[in-house]
Formats: sequence, C-alpha cells, structure tokens
Amino acid sequence: VQLQASGGGSVQAGGSLKLSCAVSAKISGVQVRAWYRRPPGAQREMVASIRGGGTTYYADSVEGRFRISRDIRKDQIFLQMDSLNVDDTGTYYCFMKSPWRDYWGEGTLVTVSS
Repeated sequence: VQLQASGGGSVQAGGSLKLSCAVSAKISGVQVRAWYRRPPGAQREMVASIRGGGTTYYADSVEGRFRISRDIRKDQIFLQMDSLNVDDTGTYYCFMKSPWRDYWGEGTLVTVSS
C-alpha cells in the first residue's frame, strides 16, 4: 500500500493551499490519519491528526489556520492550509496508522515566500 500526497507548491505569505493524500489500496483498521512536515534543516513534526472517532489535534503553530479532514470511504485525507507564513515552508507527509503498521507517504513540498 502506498500513500501519495499532492497539492504542494509555492505560495506567498497569506495564501492558501490544500493538500490531499490518497492510498493505493484500502487500509483496514486505520486508527490515526495525520499530516507531518519537515521544515528545512529541522526534524519532522506533526502538524495535524484525526483519530478514528473524529477527534482532531493541531500543533500550536497551525491552530486556527489549518484544518484536517478525511474521506473514510475513499481513504483520503486532506489538509486545508490558510494564512500561510514562511515558517510553514517544508516537506509535508501524510501518515496513517493501523494496528499492524504505520504508513508514510512521499512528501509534497510547500514553499511560502514573504
């Protein structure tokens, strides 16, 4: 099973982007769906997550600006990113966790310029 993230690109500060993540095959028992990012020269960090029951979590740095959503039927997750700033620059990865293993997608690059 592969996860494929898309929707990254270059945008000016204050702009918006929407990331999408699709799976190549159905993953059973997904407990957590999330987006991580790796800023330039920094470690990967969780940006937002949504659990099976719908509970969401956001990093303090994106709270109120980003929104994670999902389409369970299609096994897709999305990340709506508004009011982007230069600190949001990085490679964004989608992630899904099942009881048996973790799944990571290839990253999609987001570049925010001032």
